[in-house]
Amino acid sequence: MQFIKKDINIDFVGKIRFAAILSCILVLISAGAIIKNGGLKYGIDFAGGTLIQIKFSEHRTTDEIRKATKQLGVEEASVQPFGEVHDNEYLINISKTVSDLEGLSDKIGDSFVKTFGKDSFEIRRVGMVGPKVGKDLREKGFMAVVCSLIGMLVYIWWRFEFRFGVGAIVALAHDVIITLGAITLTNRAIDLPIIAAILTVVGYSVNDTIIVCDRIRENRRKMVKKDLKDIINSSINNTLGRTIITSFTTLLVVITLFIFGGGVIHDFAFTLLIGIFVGTYSSIFIASPLLMVWEKLLHDKKHPVNSRGKAS
Repeated sequence: MQFIKKDINIDFVGKIRFAAILSCILVLISAGAIIKNGGLKYGIDFAGGTLIQIKFSEHRTTDEIRKATKQLGVEEASVQPFGEVHDNEYLINISKTVSDLEGLSDKIGDSFVKTFGKDSFEIRRVGMVGPKVGKDLREKGFMAVVCSLIGMLVYIWWRFEFRFGVGAIVALAHDVIITLGAITLTNRAIDLPIIAAILTVVGYSVNDTIIVCDRIRENRRKMVKKDLKDIINSSINNTLGRTIITSFTTLLVVITLFIFGGGVIHDFAFTLLIGIFVGTYSSIFIASPLLMVWEKLLHDKKHPVNSRGKAS
């Protein structure tokens, strides 16, 4: 089945200026959101503390739940809905850990029985992570992302050329920043599943980029008399059908997980959803067209303009 005509010829490189403006706006919005938020918001995996998942038999407001936790002497507790609205399920995040709150599950149960009545709720899980463990996980998660980017650069440099690697890394950094911005704007916390999703996005995006780079290398041998702009455009158009089909089928799965997967993997699916959109866009409009910028910079260095405006 063929969705894209063989003779299609979209001028992707010609739209590099528009793409650059759009990407700069998205990156600035993402960076601004992270800075305004005081940095990334970390979940219990990285920040440490105690997480309680509780389900009520009827609807309760977050203020009611927060007041109930204050009876335990816990002032800094964040309460947020979990899953669908009609599930009446909530997550309570407390900055204190098990060393501060021994027997927390029983204390929460006793306090909530007094406030909401017996058999009106069910404590589904209590998870605790110490601050040292959280810090260690945070550092390792950050290093995992950085090492993956460096590894991609080295591989593409070895497999193709250094300039291909630079374009791919710029595109990957672009994808990660915008994805983190979307996570921050939607008030989601960074935890281990989200780090796993970001690493998945990095692999997905670089796979698209490598396919385009490989086609560019092939077309440079075949289209010797063509300009680099025409070669890049031709290469992106040649792989466009594969890119659209792959992205579409992947998105179908991710959207299904996002809608029907439940609260446990909701943030993971959301991160993948944003990352696949941005990764597909960057593979077409960022990574490959950056070769034109690289080529121009090298040409300007080799042929500097003298005071009369002529190349020396």
